[in-house]
Amino acid sequence: MPGQPVDPSVFHALVLLNLLFVTGAWCLARPSYRASAVMAVVSVAWLLWNGPIEGRVLVSININHGFTESDILSILGVVIAAVTFVRTRERRRYEE
Repeated sequence: MPGQPVDPSVFHALVLLNLLFVTGAWCLARPSYRASAVMAVVSVAWLLWNGPIEGRVLVSININHGFTESDILSILGVVIAAVTFVRTRERRRYEE
């Protein structure tokens, strides 16, 4: 007897999670303004659409909203984007 079908939103969230990891690796391996911008956009997208695989609520804001375990990845992604931006700016200053 087959199991229950999985909601397509879970698949979409997993694809977005993989994109977050790949973009983070791109930022760390080859820092550029483009990589930084894509990382920031993907991090915000992850924050908005990670619903099906959020994890536990760490801090409750109200009955319907809170800060979850997977939201930490968004913060980490924005930090990586900022560090990538600074590394790229410093490298270009040094090259000039």
